[in-house]
Amino acid sequence: VQLQASGGGPVQAGDSLRLSCRFSGGTFSNYDMAWFRQAQGKEREHVGTISGNGESTYYVHYPFDISRDNAKNTMFLQMNELKPEDTAVYYCAARLSIFVGDYGRLKKENEYEHWGQGTQVTVSS
Repeated sequence: VQLQASGGGPVQAGDSLRLSCRFSGGTFSNYDMAWFRQAQGKEREHVGTISGNGESTYYVHYPFDISRDNAKNTMFLQMNELKPEDTAVYYCAARLSIFVGDYGRLKKENEYEHWGQGTQVTVSS
């Protein structure tokens, strides 16, 4: 499985931006997909997860939105009302869609087997 994140760049506070994550090397709908982000000097944090069939999302950072197009093997992160504190490298990640039990585990990095390379988002005030 390979993941390729794209769509980052410099924006102004209050702008919107949509990131994409292209999936290859497997059956996309078999994988839950997630976005994480890591600001400079800080730990990586969970931004949100979407189920393999796209019917459920978990712990999505407000006012962002996660979606996916299984026909195009692509996941999206729609980021609205961006703030300078949203500045970070954004990573997409994938895990096989097996029963997780405690949904809180979906916020944990070690739940995800595959990671993309990250795309930088910089929000200026």
